[in-house]
Amino acid sequence: MCGDFTALTPDVILDAVEQALNVRLVGLAHPHRSYINRVYEVQTVDGRRFIAKFYRPGRWTYETLLEEHGFVIDCAAEEIPVAAPLRLADGGTLSTAEGIWFAVFDKRWGREFEAVCEEDWRRLGRLLGRMHVVGARRTCSHRVVLHPLHSVARDLADLRAGGWVTPSECEAFFDVASRLLDRITPMFAEVSLQRIHGDCHWQNILERPGEGLMLIDFDDMVSGPPIQDLWMLLPDRLRQSRREIDLILEGYEMFREFDDRTFCLIEPLRAMRMLYFLAWCGRQLADPNYRLKFPEWGTAAFWRRQTGDLMRQLELIDA
Repeated sequence: MCGDFTALTPDVILDAVEQALNVRLVGLAHPHRSYINRVYEVQTVDGRRFIAKFYRPGRWTYETLLEEHGFVIDCAAEEIPVAAPLRLADGGTLSTAEGIWFAVFDKRWGREFEAVCEEDWRRLGRLLGRMHVVGARRTCSHRVVLHPLHSVARDLADLRAGGWVTPSECEAFFDVASRLLDRITPMFAEVSLQRIHGDCHWQNILERPGEGLMLIDFDDMVSGPPIQDLWMLLPDRLRQSRREIDLILEGYEMFREFDDRTFCLIEPLRAMRMLYFLAWCGRQLADPNYRLKFPEWGTAAFWRRQTGDLMRQLELIDA
């Protein structure tokens, strides 16, 4: 199934949500800022507000979306604060409009969370620990596997096949990328993988006054090492963030033990995220809006910088 966002007129959106929920809506679909998906706020005639999320065509399959929803629903069942998809009139959590998958969520308010004291870091740890307890209870077979031989190998293959690296920089870029892959792969040999958020940064954690923290946006849920959901929240490299990681783990280990040996994966995971982002950018080139947001992407100067960044990352891993 693959549609086109241009088909999402207000009438299409409102009709689709009305049918999916079996409700009557007022005639307004207010767009929210979102580059990857299309997100709209709608309201019933009696004042209840919903968020309708239309997933970017071609990005995820039906099976991968169901695994995302399953994880979020599992978290909600354990009273972990998340934005869970609603059950639709047909009993599922996904429907379609003009060939595009969509889900509907209750409108939830909150502000971006900022840790300003030690207890805030512990709260963060408790939230992540509870989420990982739930994540470990089931496996997923359709989501990305965050492992060098899976996700990184695919990203490098896409970068090669796409021909996006300029000829003058191609050899140097793929040389350092291949060296990185060879270097970090053995580091994942004994690592346990499980369902994790996958994109756990500050914008995906909301503070709800009077209620606490809430995790949002499980779009990039993967099967990966739990450390992935911790390192992006640190203010600096691990060596400069020992106090923060210790406080996170004080909260985290109230619910499950954390494998400290996986600290060594932080810099490899950072390198993997760099390569993922480059491949992701290449996959967006057909979108006319993309070039407006990243006008320099793909130039020789751009690829020289990426090669230098990867080389420095390799040196950090080897240090």
